[in-house]
Amino acid sequence: MELLYNLGILIFSALAQIVSPFNSKASLLVKGRKGWAEKIGNKIKPDDRTVWVHCASLGEFEQGRTVIEGIKIKMPEVKIVLTFFSPSGYEIRKNYPNADCICYLPSDTPSNAAKFVSLVRPEYVIFVKYEFWNNYISALYKKGIPLYLVSGIFRPEQHFFKWYGSFFRSMLRKFERIFVQDERSLALLSGIGMNNVYLAGDTRFDRVVQISGSARDIPQLEQFRGDEKLFLAGSSWAKDEEIIAEYINRDPGKMKWVFAPHEIDRANIERLEKLLKVKYVRFSEYGENGSDARVLIIDNIGMLSSAYKYACIAAIGGGFGKGIHNILEPACWGIPVMFGPRHKNFREAVDLINEKGAMTFDSFGKFSDILDGWLTDEQFYLKSAKAASYYVNKNTGATNKVLHEISQKDINRDSSKFVKN
Repeated sequence: MELLYNLGILIFSALAQIVSPFNSKASLLVKGRKGWAEKIGNKIKPDDRTVWVHCASLGEFEQGRTVIEGIKIKMPEVKIVLTFFSPSGYEIRKNYPNADCICYLPSDTPSNAAKFVSLVRPEYVIFVKYEFWNNYISALYKKGIPLYLVSGIFRPEQHFFKWYGSFFRSMLRKFERIFVQDERSLALLSGIGMNNVYLAGDTRFDRVVQISGSARDIPQLEQFRGDEKLFLAGSSWAKDEEIIAEYINRDPGKMKWVFAPHEIDRANIERLEKLLKVKYVRFSEYGENGSDARVLIIDNIGMLSSAYKYACIAAIGGGFGKGIHNILEPACWGIPVMFGPRHKNFREAVDLINEKGAMTFDSFGKFSDILDGWLTDEQFYLKSAKAASYYVNKNTGATNKVLHEISQKDINRDSSKFVKN
């Protein structure tokens, strides 16, 4: 199996090279991986103390971010080496100020893994959520460098739990500690004899609370909302927008409406505008005469998390595609949330529905019923809003659990490395 794994890594790398002239993400990955050893050598010196944190993409970075910042507070002298697999993570966070060296993860070959670990020389390593790279895991294990998985989540269909999964299970046994999000993950890992598992929760909850605490004011949104209620469609996709636009066109006066599309290129914004039969305005063109529009379209990146504080109801996109986007950001503001049907693999979505802080729709009729229910029944709305806020608040604290456990492990290994909480 190890031979097949390494062959698969080589094939993937070769394919990335072949398609890079025609695929922007592949091109960024291929170019970004060039000169990785020199980059690390320029940033990390032989006498530096380092911690390596690896995230697949942007979402995993947001989960690991509170842990990174907690390490920097506890150990300001330590240099953070941050790696990404996906261009969507690296390109957006390549200037993140709390990391001292940020680069793409080199292809997981035995030679790359050995060289990377010898250059970085981390005191310990954190992989976030899903990352399992056999050669890196083995290189760290051979050198006795502790490896932790943070905010891990496991499902029965994964390779670890199959009859042929011994190779994949061997990776899990090389982790010093696996911090999981939920009881199901804990039970699955216990069922295959894993005793290095700790139920810590999901660090995303800490991150969204942190984000809400630093939310900026957006005067244009406040002016646009005026004295009316405001509905915000966050990270919306075409199917979400078609359903919401149909409702707006039938009864635009019930609320003010804001779209923050997932894709903000010109063609997509124009497609959205064609769905609307009422006055709309783009945020980039908003002026004094924009407040009488019924719909505002946010055509920039970076505003959405702060925009939620002006809303009373939110619909989160992606549920008609690969899966929903971040529903915790609006929920932490005490906003009832709705989303499309493809949410079963998102623990927070299932939990929020069970807690009555969220609802799901798969058609215009269902969307209309949910929205009308929240708008006409104040007690129903308040109960949903309170449930959303409560769910986020009760699940915070994972970051502190992770940092405490890592500190305790390392104190026992070498009491000179950490200061006890």
